[in-house]
Amino acid sequence: MDERTAQRGDGSEAERTRLTSVGRPPVSWRTPAVILACGCLIAMIGFGARSGLGFFLTPMSSAHSWGRDVFALALAIQMLLWGAAQPLAGAVADRYGAASVLSVGAVLYALGLAAMAYATTPGMLHLTAGAVIGFGLAGSSFTIVIGAFGRLMPPQWRSLAFGAGTAAGSFGQFLFSPLAVALIDRAGWQDTLVIFAAVVLLIMPLSLALAAPRQVGAPAAASNREQQSVAQALSEALGHKSYVLLFFTCGFQIFFIAVHLPAYLVDRGLPSEVGGWTLASIGLFNIVGAIAAGWLAAFMPKRYILSLIYFGRAAAILVYILLPPSTVATLIFGAVMGLLWLSTVPPTSGLVAVMFGTRWLAMLFGFAFFSHQVGGFLGVWLGGVLFERTGSYDAVWWLSILLGLLSAVINLPIVEKPVERLAPA
Repeated sequence: MDERTAQRGDGSEAERTRLTSVGRPPVSWRTPAVILACGCLIAMIGFGARSGLGFFLTPMSSAHSWGRDVFALALAIQMLLWGAAQPLAGAVADRYGAASVLSVGAVLYALGLAAMAYATTPGMLHLTAGAVIGFGLAGSSFTIVIGAFGRLMPPQWRSLAFGAGTAAGSFGQFLFSPLAVALIDRAGWQDTLVIFAAVVLLIMPLSLALAAPRQVGAPAAASNREQQSVAQALSEALGHKSYVLLFFTCGFQIFFIAVHLPAYLVDRGLPSEVGGWTLASIGLFNIVGAIAAGWLAAFMPKRYILSLIYFGRAAAILVYILLPPSTVATLIFGAVMGLLWLSTVPPTSGLVAVMFGTRWLAMLFGFAFFSHQVGGFLGVWLGGVLFERTGSYDAVWWLSILLGLLSAVINLPIVEKPVERLAPA
């Protein structure tokens, strides 16, 4: 073998072992760049279509003479089932690979969107937009991609990859929010849901890039983590105080804003387009926030980043609701919230990887994500219920501020170091 062939590592066992040992797949076309690009596209499509569902609240409620609480409950069910199924989907992906889980999730997601277009009763809406899409999101969300990134990316790239993938999801929000408004105006809300369903199916071919074979020949130092069972991983994580503290990081604020902000702005006399561009600006600025959080997570304690994010959210909401309604104030609010929107994902996933390794990363991050979805359920559902009872969103805004301050405090005691693990007998 000449020197150039050796450098390329064409088919050599040593090269395959070296690539595997640093977390890269041995199949040539699945390079880190391809894995990152396809994972980011999956995040963009999956989160983008979901983030646009809030724009269907008004037209669907008007078409069927429903109160806002009906649509809000459907999306709240979606949040809860998405979170409840996420650890199971993550465990299956960790054990058998991400591609099959992403494909099944994409099919369910698309079916739910298409069927939602023809839901004529609250029960049908809760089944389609709630249960079917919720389970579909669990299998096609960025949490599954995070697990694949953790196992396939070199360790020094992980935080940045987590941030880039989160930023891609934010770009999906930036893209799909005005797209939803434009398509609803031109094609109607039913056809728009069908179009979204077709786009979601693109996740299936993209998932092939994440189908790299499981690692073989791992270094002895890592074998203890790789051989850990599901039961052992869960017992270790749930018995770890710092991991339990991660459960308090909730999605109450972001899902309340994503679903109810467009209607809130119309109630305050602003054009409906302002809601679309505000959610789009949130997605755009979160690209910066997510990448910055991923970059900072490699240099400063992740718990401090999380605390600053939650405090910043609470402060931004407080200032916004005290200001008189205006387009400029709303767009600035969207930009600030965008910087803090999903920037929690890189430090949170990084904490899980640091504490427990990457063998069951998708599953363990899925459990932390479940608490996030419980918060999302409450934010979406309470937003609809309290509005119907009081005619205002004020109580939910103030509750969002309180939860932000509590989350800022709760994240400070987290201990950032690998757990001590005994070698197998």
